[in-house]
Order: sequence, then C-alpha cells, then structure tokens
Amino acid sequence: MESENLTENRLALEVNQLSYTFPEGAMAIRDISFSVTEGEKLMIIGPNGAGKSTLLLHVNGLLRGKGEVKIFGEPITRKNLKKIRTQVGLVFQNPDDQLFMPTVFDDVAFGLFGLLKDKQAIEEKVLAILKELEIDHLATRSPLRLSPGEKKKVSLAAVLVLQPEILVLDEPSSGLDPGSRRWLINYLKNFNKTLIVATHDLDFAWEIGQKMIAMDRGETVARGGKEEILGNRDLLEQHHLEVPLLYLLEEIRARS
Repeated sequence: MESENLTENRLALEVNQLSYTFPEGAMAIRDISFSVTEGEKLMIIGPNGAGKSTLLLHVNGLLRGKGEVKIFGEPITRKNLKKIRTQVGLVFQNPDDQLFMPTVFDDVAFGLFGLLKDKQAIEEKVLAILKELEIDHLATRSPLRLSPGEKKKVSLAAVLVLQPEILVLDEPSSGLDPGSRRWLINYLKNFNKTLIVATHDLDFAWEIGQKMIAMDRGETVARGGKEEILGNRDLLEQHHLEVPLLYLLEEIRARS
C-alpha cells in the first residue's frame, strides 16, 4: 500500500530557480520554481507578455535557461531530449506553427513514424485519435483549409497520438468560437493525465484547473488553489486580469 501511495504522489514536473534571457538581452522569466504532481491540472495565468509561453517552452526542452527542469525526477539534458518529448506533449497557441503536412492524417501521423515501423499500427492509432476528437471526417483535408477550431483539434490530435504523460497547452482557447471552446473544456475536464495550461482566459482556467500560478513580467506573483487565486480581485486587477464571471456567479448562488 505504501508503494502505491508513492506512485500516486510522484512529481511529474519540477522547475527549480528557472530564468531565461532573450538573445537581445531582455529577461523573459526570472527565478521561477514550482512543481506539479502526476495527474494534477495546473493553470498558469497572467496577462500577455507575462512569460507564460517562454516558461512552457522549457518544459519539453525547446528552450534551455538557467536553473533546472525535471520530468518525473529526471533533469532535462541534450542527451535525453528525445525521451522527454515523448513524455511531454506541447500544443502551441497558433496551430499554423505546428501543422505543415498536406493532409490532416499526415500531420497527426508524422510523429509516429519515428516510433513505429508498422504502417497499419500507425494508421490505427491516427484514426483512433481522430475519432476520439471527433475530427475523423477531416482526415483527407488540408490543414490550411480548416477553421481555427478544427486546426486546434488537429494540433491536439498530433500530440495526443503520441500518448504523452504530460500535456502542455499554450492559450488553448484563443481564437475559438463558443462551441469549440465548450468542446475543449469538456474534453480537458475528463483528461486523466497531468495537464499544464498557460492562459489569460480565467473562466477557462476556473472550469478546468485545480491549482493556479499567476505570473507577471516574468515572475511568479501568486500560487494556490483556484478559489484562492481567481477569487482575489485585488491580486488579479493589479496584474491586469479580472475575476472570472463563473466565480462571481457561484458566489451569488452561494449567498442566495
């Protein structure tokens, strides 16, 4: 029983005193430290320019700053990048940065070609994830001709097909219509692996997140549970954010 508890509580991600300076000399993030337990849903909130995206790029080794990033206890190094990127799936804010193949099927299959040799196994995995995300009808379409919501689903599929243990999303609700946004919220609510999301959509964060880290100007300004952070009007307004509408509605219901 004791060993099972240790497995359940292992750390998926550890970030220790991480700083990064852009080549031109501007500091993007400064002395960031936090950890995420396996299975947790962490929301990293903050205004544009807070350093959220830069931080996410360190989680799978796309950027390397000063400090340390560990995935399941293993520090990210040049030697283990391939392994780390099978464990950590990163979906960019702009799908056009991620989609480049002639068809949706090819884009989703691309990452599997380095892992599997069996073409039938690749096809089965791709079709399964397309069906799970309700986009199997788009398999032969060009990603260039899809709507923003469809592109987001395809870029998500291209990451999930690799079955990462940690899913990292950068501003996933950006540019989505209400229907696509609601679909994504419902999907992520039921996602049972470790989830790390950078967003300034605080209603989105309220519906999905368990823990919050607030960032501004490259630094951590607060951390805690969602009620503690997203219900703190003074904190949010000080950092150019607003209390989510869903929190206010729940507060009204509780008083009535």
